[in-house]
Amino acid sequence: MNHKILCVVGTRPEAIKMAPVILALKKNPDIECRILATAQHRDLLDQVLRIFEIEPDIDLDIMRPDQALTALTARLLLSLDDVLQVEKPDAVLAQGDTTTVMSVALACFYREIPFGHVEAGLRTGDMSNPFPEEMNRVVTARLTKWHFAPTESARQNLLKEGIADSDIFVTGNTVIDALLSVAEREIPLPFPLALDKRLILVTAHRRENFGEPFKQICRAILALVERNQDVHVVYPVHPNPNVYDLASQLLGNRPRITLCEPLDYLPFVQIMKRAYLILSDSGGVQEEAPALGKPVLVLRRKTERPEAVQEGVVRLVGADFDEITSTTQRLLDDEAAYKEMARGVSPYGDGKASSRIAAVLRTYFAACV
Repeated sequence: MNHKILCVVGTRPEAIKMAPVILALKKNPDIECRILATAQHRDLLDQVLRIFEIEPDIDLDIMRPDQALTALTARLLLSLDDVLQVEKPDAVLAQGDTTTVMSVALACFYREIPFGHVEAGLRTGDMSNPFPEEMNRVVTARLTKWHFAPTESARQNLLKEGIADSDIFVTGNTVIDALLSVAEREIPLPFPLALDKRLILVTAHRRENFGEPFKQICRAILALVERNQDVHVVYPVHPNPNVYDLASQLLGNRPRITLCEPLDYLPFVQIMKRAYLILSDSGGVQEEAPALGKPVLVLRRKTERPEAVQEGVVRLVGADFDEITSTTQRLLDDEAAYKEMARGVSPYGDGKASSRIAAVLRTYFAACV
């Protein structure tokens, strides 16, 4: 008897981290794996699905320009409920902390369909930071049957919230599965980079950094380029107008600053490999870059991924001009400090997280027969 599992993806990071899970599930003859794309981030999502040769079975195309969270959540819930009524899956999986994930967990709860949360248990302890992701995580946890925690600390977070130990499975992070599957590929970059320049890769798009914090980040980037003639910055700019408009205004048409559209996953991995260091408010980059031996300065005050900070390969600098510039400058000037952060240590897994998730589901369905 085949069991139907519906895998839901909405954004580029979700697609990266769910792709290995989808591919692992498709190897099982007793599992029918169906893919639903909400397309919360349309173009960014499609890029990744093409790389892993994954074709959605259902596409909600939910994206709207500069969409408000209330309207997005309402559209997601209504559309997801329609899909669940038609598909009638035996289980649903989704990854991460976006509005898509929280909405699908709630829709499954209403339909009494078991839900598995990939990358469960990440917490900052502050419901406003990051916003709305921390709320999404907490709500999703109350609605989840299988908590696939990436690390032991994530497991401990769930236990503190009263989640039964028997419902938590420490698997490692599927982002390492995805990264290891593509890291050895060598592909040309979409623009030339001078070999005599040290590359700083920037990714910044978090909602809590909109406005004045983002201006501070941009001014810090500009100051670092002006102070260091051997530095070149590459910033793939998120299409959200709150990010794109300010980045173009403050950083556009500047020497040794390349603003570009968001990169496909493969070129982005190439850029990470080429980078000297990375400034980012992205969760996925905090996990991926340490595995490639790249120091990451996180443009946030809190992180739900403390393992790399504790390991000393990631550091929090917030959206503060002075802290961004002083910490980055030290890594540019102090070889010993740089080497201490560029050790190639990955606390997030061994590349086998997806097979562990598939095994948990196989065991569950076998017991149901």
